Amino acid sequence: MAGRRRALIVANGEYDNAGLQRLGSPAADADALAAVLGDRAISDFEVGVVRNETAHVVQAEIEDLCLEGKPDDVLLMHFSCHGLKDDAGGLYFAARNTRPDRLRSTAVSAQFVQQCIRQSRSRSIVLLLDCCYGGAFSQGVAVRASGDANVLDSFRGGRGRAVITASNSIEYAFEGATLAAGQPARPSVFTSALVEGLRTGEADRDEDGWIALGELYEYLFDRVRERNPKQTPSRDIEMQGELYLAKSRRRRIRPSPIPSDLAAAIEAENPFTRLGAVAELRRRLSSANLPVAMGAFEALRAMASTDIEHVAAAASDALSSAVVRVDVPSVRLSASPGSSASASLRVLGPPVAREVRFEASDAWIAVAEVPGGASLSVEAGDAGVRRGEVVVSGPTGEAVVAVEIETLPGVVAEPEPEPVAPVEQALVAQPVVAEAESAAAPAARPEVAEPVAVAESAAAPAAQAEVAEPIAVAESAAAPAARPEVAEPANAPVAPVVAEPALDPDPAAATERKPVAGPGSPAAPEATPVAAARTGQPGAVDPVGGFAGVAAIAGSVFAVVGLPMKYRWDSYLLAEYRPGMQVYVVLVAVCALVAGLLTLVPRTRARTGPALLAGAGLAALFGLARFVGEIITLSAASAAGRGTGYTLVAFASDSSSGTGLNAGFTFVLLAHLAWVLAGACALVALRRNPAVGLRAGPVRGWPAWSAIGLGVLLGVGWLTQLVELSAYDSDSAGRNAAYYVLGALLAVLVPVVAVVLSPAVLVTGIAGLAGVLGPTFAVLADYSSLTYAGQAIAVSALVLLAIDTVVLVLRNQPNGRQS
Repeated sequence: MAGRRRALIVANGEYDNAGLQRLGSPAADADALAAVLGDRAISDFEVGVVRNETAHVVQAEIEDLCLEGKPDDVLLMHFSCHGLKDDAGGLYFAARNTRPDRLRSTAVSAQFVQQCIRQSRSRSIVLLLDCCYGGAFSQGVAVRASGDANVLDSFRGGRGRAVITASNSIEYAFEGATLAAGQPARPSVFTSALVEGLRTGEADRDEDGWIALGELYEYLFDRVRERNPKQTPSRDIEMQGELYLAKSRRRRIRPSPIPSDLAAAIEAENPFTRLGAVAELRRRLSSANLPVAMGAFEALRAMASTDIEHVAAAASDALSSAVVRVDVPSVRLSASPGSSASASLRVLGPPVAREVRFEASDAWIAVAEVPGGASLSVEAGDAGVRRGEVVVSGPTGEAVVAVEIETLPGVVAEPEPEPVAPVEQALVAQPVVAEAESAAAPAARPEVAEPVAVAESAAAPAAQAEVAEPIAVAESAAAPAARPEVAEPANAPVAPVVAEPALDPDPAAATERKPVAGPGSPAAPEATPVAAARTGQPGAVDPVGGFAGVAAIAGSVFAVVGLPMKYRWDSYLLAEYRPGMQVYVVLVAVCALVAGLLTLVPRTRARTGPALLAGAGLAALFGLARFVGEIITLSAASAAGRGTGYTLVAFASDSSSGTGLNAGFTFVLLAHLAWVLAGACALVALRRNPAVGLRAGPVRGWPAWSAIGLGVLLGVGWLTQLVELSAYDSDSAGRNAAYYVLGALLAVLVPVVAVVLSPAVLVTGIAGLAGVLGPTFAVLADYSSLTYAGQAIAVSALVLLAIDTVVLVLRNQPNGRQS
């Protein structure tokens, strides 16, 4: 809507005149209605509230609202107060200073409100009247507490306005200025139903996602009559078109059509082909795309009711995975008299099964929807046990949760939390133990780490005394001071020693000393192109490293081309078919692209580029296993239907093939093959470089050991997720076990290779491991009752591993030399 949405709530429950009974509900009703109307996700009105004000203040607010309205504005006024009629039949709304025998000067007349509405330029004005009506007449004249008040007659005429009133009958009457005896209808019945209908979306009768004015009235009529049969809401609407007052989450899910090749498999004569179609429908049923899931649900339901026995049984089993389920069948609570107890309900199953709404059987059960379920607040009675239920209904069925609350004496309610205290104390004690361990760790580490560092730094000069190049000292704390002294005597006579290239761990240092040897020196034969490539000199490209860089870049191009293409059938992208995998593919593609470029750049092609590429290649193993596994799984699934036209054509873009694997799958698979091949070639290139090599040996320094330990912890996080999934759904755990185990192995393998080879491996390796989180977490997304322990362990370990990687890289910085 282009115009503004403005609302004015008039809540008068306190009166100076003793003849007007005080109303307790208008204040509470005003707060509840203002919250709902002002909620941007529901109604998005600009709300103003006038509480217990005099007549002239209320009139000024009404006039301001109406006269400031523009043609496209939607104006809403809600009155919660006494409604009075004088002896001439005029209708008035009671204000704080209202006197029943002086209505014209002390109350707000309906005629005034009508005049303001007619003078407003707004074409959409809604008036909601939650009032108890009575007759105010001259002293001594008694009026029956029944009959028609003709409230709507006071607002007839004019276009673009609607009036909905809580009741059109006289619930009680005045005799002179004194309130007669009687049982007035509670004003909160109407407003509480109004708030409930807007907040829960139950007023959206056609479930189109919008609450229209007509739908709202029908809902109010049913709810008010249900709660108080003496009260009958009425309406008078004169508007062109439909006016929508609020949005609703009760949108009907319209099933999307089944792809033509899958529809043909459903209708095939061969029962094994139809069984294959059931397997595909089961997978579509768990999709986050709700129309797709509902289409699969309808197709499975038809097969379950019409197909032969074993096919119908398979379809029924698939349907059972998407029925509405709640984590607990019943809720039993206890509380002291008049107090309440709370509980929570969590909905289980795939996304289509979690698209539900909650309805309580009794008013003492308050239900509030929260992400993934609902929160219950149950009020205890005066004594005994209250029993009710909460109905959880959705497009795939409904479930009923029994609710029971026992009323206990008030003195017994307090000691109830005492048994929890020891657990809380234990939980509090854990951080103290952990802190004590962490405090002891720094003291223990230097005692172990120092001798190793000292031994290395002490042994290095002795080991390289013949070369007169104490490079190993760079690993000790004295390295920054030692390097400037070593850089000056680059032309010293000792530089041409033949053994130097094999012992120098830095290719840049070897490059700087090459010209000193001269063509006639013993080192001159090493200056051939092949030898230059093997030593990482500028101007020479190792063919293996060059091929690795080109393959990595090609793989990234394949991924970019394949991601927007259809992955399977004619309607699925990779993000829809395998949620989370697209994030992983993008991360690995970026890492491989950067590493491939650095492998071709002169200053980084010797060590940094291949090391980064090795990490990207390791990360790509996960995706390669996933996509190759796709072929194996689908080949086995379609084997039973061979010869029926529903067989596997793995690399065909024609979606009429049995598995429907499309061009997107082909390109993404080729990308992973290229990345893994590039990573393997990068390892070979590093091994061919005598200045780098695979320096297998003891891991040095606490950052290296920390990287390995965090990799193990990351693997434990992935395996914990698998254990949680297996405890809930063994079938799903069996289908995905290989990927969780592979993720755990990669989590350990990447840090081990990095500390043995180069810390740069960790940079791209961690990025790939972060991408693996997406598809592994997506498997658990449909099981909302699972704990988050495994995910928390994995994420925490990955964050700490990233921090440790920065430390490792900084500690191994080559200080400007070629890398």
